[in-house]
Amino acid sequence: MHILGISAFYHDSAACLITDGEIVAAAQEERFTRIKHDPSYPANAIAYCLKEGGLEADQLDHVAFYDKPWLKFERILDTHIAFAPRGLASFIKAIPPWVKYKLWMDSRIKALLTGYGGEIYYPEHHQSHAASAFFPSPFKDAAILTMDGVGEWATTSWGVGEGHHIDLQYEIHFPHSLGLLYSAFTYHCGFKVNSGEYKLMGLAPYGEPRYVQTIREHLIDVRDDGSFRLDMRYFNYGVGSTMTNGKFDGLFGGPPRQPESEITKREMDMAASIQAVTEEVILKCARHIRRVTGQRNLALAGGVALNCVANGKLVSEGVFDDIWIQPAAGDAGGALGCALFVWHQILGNDRHVLDTQKGSYLGPQWTRNEVMAWLDEQGHPYHDYGEQEALAKVADELAGQKIVGLFDGRMEFGPRALGSRSILGDARDPGMQSRMNQRIKYRESFRPFAPSCLLEDVGEYFQLDRPSPYMLIVADVKTERRLKPALEERDAPGSAPAMIPRSDIPAVTHIDYSARVQTVDGQYNKNFYQLLSAFKAKTGYSVVANTSFNVRGEPIVCSPAEAYQCFMRTDMDVLMMEGLILYKGEQPEFEDKLDWRSQYELD
Repeated sequence: MHILGISAFYHDSAACLITDGEIVAAAQEERFTRIKHDPSYPANAIAYCLKEGGLEADQLDHVAFYDKPWLKFERILDTHIAFAPRGLASFIKAIPPWVKYKLWMDSRIKALLTGYGGEIYYPEHHQSHAASAFFPSPFKDAAILTMDGVGEWATTSWGVGEGHHIDLQYEIHFPHSLGLLYSAFTYHCGFKVNSGEYKLMGLAPYGEPRYVQTIREHLIDVRDDGSFRLDMRYFNYGVGSTMTNGKFDGLFGGPPRQPESEITKREMDMAASIQAVTEEVILKCARHIRRVTGQRNLALAGGVALNCVANGKLVSEGVFDDIWIQPAAGDAGGALGCALFVWHQILGNDRHVLDTQKGSYLGPQWTRNEVMAWLDEQGHPYHDYGEQEALAKVADELAGQKIVGLFDGRMEFGPRALGSRSILGDARDPGMQSRMNQRIKYRESFRPFAPSCLLEDVGEYFQLDRPSPYMLIVADVKTERRLKPALEERDAPGSAPAMIPRSDIPAVTHIDYSARVQTVDGQYNKNFYQLLSAFKAKTGYSVVANTSFNVRGEPIVCSPAEAYQCFMRTDMDVLMMEGLILYKGEQPEFEDKLDWRSQYELD
């Protein structure tokens, strides 16, 4: 039985195919269209999923969409009526897409999915999140917590998953949203909503949480059970075109920071403050869920679940025995969740109790021969050393402080690069963070890089006692690896403290001695495991700096052409694609003429 899941029309559209309960393929539309966070109908992602499954649309048994459009439309109408006459301009702008196509999802999907004539299922948004959290998890039963900006009405929900059934027992409704509160601070600090939240989280350790009491007194009322309400007098997101208003400005000493302008102490302190409040809410909510449900394990999804610092606090404080976080926790993961919801919840099929996410390596792959043929056709010089020798040579280059692009195996599903579409550097190099930020990623110098580490060695570097395969848990670097100076320099102008080594793996040690850890066990990505093992054999260290294979403002690369272009656009030294090695100095003069969309024209 084949089930296609679709998420679309808000941000991070995606598609997923499951066959007899097994996740066959999943990908975000942005990877094909090259439009960051593309919200459009995921025609290319669907085409990929069907191709990976060897199917035509008329062979699908069921199709699921990740939320209920009519219920979401009800919320939009009710909200604008409640705020009237404010928000008229927003209302006029919002309604036409709904009347034109968003309300008529059945006919729209069937028109675009030529040949499919079956039923289309519509789980609620948070049911899709919950399904994506629990059903692929390794837990037979678990508590479930989903938190995001907003679905239809729900912004937070929790419940229990048992066997092949989930039961959501409690919800918090719009406009009261922890995700939108965090996004309001993202906006006010000059970053883009729905993509800049990572930046705010990375900026937080540079600041002091001196606005925590202001946030508690004026913006959010948090109860002991983690439930909360926002004072909407300070926010504009209900019916406006901005997240915050003048009353919010008054609390924090001025208007929002202009994007790309200097980041000041105020933004650092605001980031630290909202991060502290977010962690407080999540921890209170988690403790309450543990008390009420009696469950030992927790499954997480929704955009807030991508706050890996808060996830690290859940682990370090032992609220639950174990947690599992959906790697594509945001809206993209809704495509996976709604398909699994149909298979298990609606059709009643049993589930296998193990991590069925397959390392989240669920996207397209190019074979070695296909990459070789493309390189030959383009005339790009490369070396074919054989797979094992190629990995050893890449380890040599990393040990020599070279920056390496890695294009190997199936593309990752979700926002994290996990060794398939990654840019790697030597974590021991004190200058590596600055080099990779400024010469490769073209982004803010304060942004930290994640360590990828052999699972069996993680306890030697980090205060972490469990796997973290999806790079979604922050842990502290072990005390014995830390260097002075400590945090005294964090009040220095700008982000200069980012350049100060804080451990013997400085490229992956953040200003507060934390790191967003990925553990690598070789089960689903043997080549990455062997690369880290080879690096360890040469250096004694089994940890490298890992960042996504893209530059600022662009999605992660998907095809060999995109990987080569990113390689040549930046100061990467070496590129390995499916075991074939390219050296920058051997490449001909590069003319940037790639037609991005031509790589994915549909038949």
